[in-house]
Amino acid sequence: MAYYNTMSTFRQIVLGSLLFCFVLTLQAQDPVFSQFYSAPLQLNPAFAGTTYAPRISLIYRNQWSVFEGGFQTYAASYEQSIERLNSGFGVSVQSDNAADIYTTNNFKAVYGYRVQINRDWAIKLGVETGLIQTNLNWDKLIFGDQLDEIDGYDEDNPILSEEIRPENLNKSSFDVGAGLLLYNRGFYAGFALHHLNTPDESLLEINQNLNVGLPMRMTFHIGGQITLEEGNKRNPGAFISPSLILIRQGDFGQINGGALVGFGKFYGGLWYRHAWSNADAGIATLGYRYGVFRIGYSYDATISDLAAEASGTGGTHEISFLISLDDSQSLKRRRKKAELNDCFKIFN
Repeated sequence: MAYYNTMSTFRQIVLGSLLFCFVLTLQAQDPVFSQFYSAPLQLNPAFAGTTYAPRISLIYRNQWSVFEGGFQTYAASYEQSIERLNSGFGVSVQSDNAADIYTTNNFKAVYGYRVQINRDWAIKLGVETGLIQTNLNWDKLIFGDQLDEIDGYDEDNPILSEEIRPENLNKSSFDVGAGLLLYNRGFYAGFALHHLNTPDESLLEINQNLNVGLPMRMTFHIGGQITLEEGNKRNPGAFISPSLILIRQGDFGQINGGALVGFGKFYGGLWYRHAWSNADAGIATLGYRYGVFRIGYSYDATISDLAAEASGTGGTHEISFLISLDDSQSLKRRRKKAELNDCFKIFN
């Protein structure tokens, strides 16, 4: 017989309990990337087409890695600008896997339109529409009535639980969002509303008078770019880009502040994230750019009360990979000729 040891069983119960409590009624919180600059469409749909040339982004997040399976999020996006239409188009795919128990897949098409206020200032309006697909792996859940007082959980001969299995373990929901972005050469500020229609992802038939929809996520972000050294063909130059992000979704909220510094082919940054009621994490990131390619790594060090627990959380790891054709020499010349100046170097 194979038994889970006490710590493994405890972690399974913690994960199962957390998921079971909010998955079925789904008052959940969206995953938020620490390297937000590598997943701009997840931050605000108005970022669609802020690059002159196509931009492809891939990012992976492993949250609380000490837990078996953990919380893993994958995202990929493609976007580009069509200057003659003052527009940008993009598509994105995101998959959030909670311990192989609950999976959320998000497919979105994004459109952004630029309004040039004057030579220096511009506004972008963005909209997104897509599909949220959710799946619950009921067989991976372990309930309290399946645990033996002495041996814990026997995976070869499990005790049958009396919990009632939902009839539907999959659901698809229509989803829409919108955003606004104001920027010039050295400053940007934006506001986004995700899940405007509060899509209903509940897997249980419950009182229809209750609000069971996915809460709307409100995001306000502000940042800038300070050029330390102008770049050339051989040297990308140097800059510092401070930023502040405020997010509110249902009863959850966070504030993320810090800065990224780019120097030549290398960049790095430090951020601090604070939840509404407690300190959350310190974030450090390092990256390298070569031509049109950029790769980055970040680590979230948990500083909340969870870090004091015996097992801790293991922190959170993120890896990003970006292809920005804006950095090709021919397109740099075209941008200069078109006098397109902005403060989005942190995103490219």
